[in-house]
Amino acid sequence: MPNSRHKREPGTPPRSIVMAAALALAAATGVAVWLLPARATPETPVAAPAAKPPPPTVTATPRPLAAEGPSAFLAFVDTARTPEFNLPDHSRRTGVRWYALGHVVSGGEGCVPKWGGKLDPGSNPVANRIGRLRAGGADAGLSFGGPAGRELADACDGTTSLTAAYRRVVSAFGARFADFEIRDSANADVVLRRARALRALQQERPLHLTFTFPLGPGGLSERDTALLKLTHDAGARISTVNLLAAIEPRDAPEGRMRRVAEAVRAAHGQIARTLGIADPAQAWRSVALTSVLVSADDLGEIDARKLTTFAARYELAWLSLRGAAPSQSVSRILWRTRA
Repeated sequence: MPNSRHKREPGTPPRSIVMAAALALAAATGVAVWLLPARATPETPVAAPAAKPPPPTVTATPRPLAAEGPSAFLAFVDTARTPEFNLPDHSRRTGVRWYALGHVVSGGEGCVPKWGGKLDPGSNPVANRIGRLRAGGADAGLSFGGPAGRELADACDGTTSLTAAYRRVVSAFGARFADFEIRDSANADVVLRRARALRALQQERPLHLTFTFPLGPGGLSERDTALLKLTHDAGARISTVNLLAAIEPRDAPEGRMRRVAEAVRAAHGQIARTLGIADPAQAWRSVALTSVLVSADDLGEIDARKLTTFAARYELAWLSLRGAAPSQSVSRILWRTRA
């Protein structure tokens, strides 16, 4: 009796492999669609000028010093809520090389820096492991401000005292980068006091300066944009603007990740104009993106790949996470973001 089953022709892959390839192509196409965005003139030779007497010596104001900042993935650690967090162990297990430790705010005594408003700078068990973290090739910086507590720039009544408060914490941990998570940017006096203190601090040491703001549908708010401009105009060197993007739940209308991308593009334009960055590519390198999750299920593997692909395409400064912790598979995708 002849065999009734169809035989596969030589050189033809099995049906299961064909189906798997089709599914992979569909996923890659989805990422590509999400990423879609809504000659140099030769120089004319100039004759060398005639020799002139040397100009008189002028003492210039020192420029703020730059420092290496975070890249790829930045892990945020709320040290007040997770005092048991082991920085060097986490870095060894995950490959994460950059951490931001928060939050430093004013203690009850006024212009005195405290972790979470309670712990003295040297009494934080998480931050006290920075030395071992650096010995393994990773690094950590400090996060000032945040959603709870009184910001130091508001508590300190002058630029000199505020600079001293910042210096105390930055020096204690040898921090090369500092993030300022601003929740109230309306007080111009506070904004200017902070800007002048940061400028003074950057004249003393290399310090990579980051500001963190909520990301709205249209990018940054007018107040946050004004804060950036005033800080920049006061002479502080802002290296990165970190955008806190609330990720909509899974049951939100279709296109939730596309809406995040559109908001980031809007913020990119604002940042470029505010900081006077003419090169769009350079402006993208000044943008970082932090996904804020209410539920661990809000970010799946496909969503994470969209984020890493977006970050690689536009060369974002880094990606990060806040809020609920996603699954390990999602976290691993983000941790492996290319530098």
